[in-house]
Amino acid sequence: MKRKIRLSPILGIIFALIWLLPFYLIVVNSFKSKTEIFSNTLGLPKDFTFENYPEAFKELDFGRSFINTLFITVVAVILISLVSSMAAYAIQRSENKFCKLFYFVFVAAMLVTFQSVMIPLVSIYGKAQMLNRFGLIFMHLGFNVSMGVFMFAGALKGIPKSLDEAATIDGANRWQIFFKIIYPMLKPTAVTVALLNAILIWNDYLLPSLVINKPGMQTIPIKMFYFFGAYTKQWHLALAGLLIAIVPVIIFYFFMQKHIVKGVADGAVK
Repeated sequence: MKRKIRLSPILGIIFALIWLLPFYLIVVNSFKSKTEIFSNTLGLPKDFTFENYPEAFKELDFGRSFINTLFITVVAVILISLVSSMAAYAIQRSENKFCKLFYFVFVAAMLVTFQSVMIPLVSIYGKAQMLNRFGLIFMHLGFNVSMGVFMFAGALKGIPKSLDEAATIDGANRWQIFFKIIYPMLKPTAVTVALLNAILIWNDYLLPSLVINKPGMQTIPIKMFYFFGAYTKQWHLALAGLLIAIVPVIIFYFFMQKHIVKGVADGAVK
């Protein structure tokens, strides 16, 4: 009997290799000299060189730019998670028609692109003297809270209101119900929201480049831009710096990956 060839595993392997190709190019070429990158882009390096990493580390001023990026990302992600979860809880537990309207406003806000509002937004924040790290955090909060509300609202549909009623009978107030009962049950969704926003904020270049202009306040993506000058492009340093920059996000993902699939399903299916 002839065996049937299943195309799904083959297509899966092909797409996986295509998806991994950019990461392979980053890793392999980060150990090459500038000349070898152009002469042998796809192949393994003939002479492994580790000099790119300390030089990229120095050029990026990695310690300071890492702290700036980490501060902006962590604070913004915490605020997004808290504000969006509380807003979603208020919307889902209220019978008021205006709350339902607010939910659709949040969903509609996901369609608004940053490019369409960036000029007036930066102008308003400039007049308010908020073109700094804290202003950048509030900008990320405004742009990313809509997706969080959408995902948390979907997850809250699977949590019965009887839990709220039982806690109220036991004497718990609204804040205690949310933070001690409801929010712990939203952990998979909270982790998913945190990861998606952390990747977005960590890698963002356009918004910080418009907001942060003071020396010493730049994030890693802004510092990466200095490897690409008008007349020369330091690919060997850029690829080494890029690998250094993405390692923290990869580590965060591997520690939290068990919650991600469940969080996406809870926020989208229920």
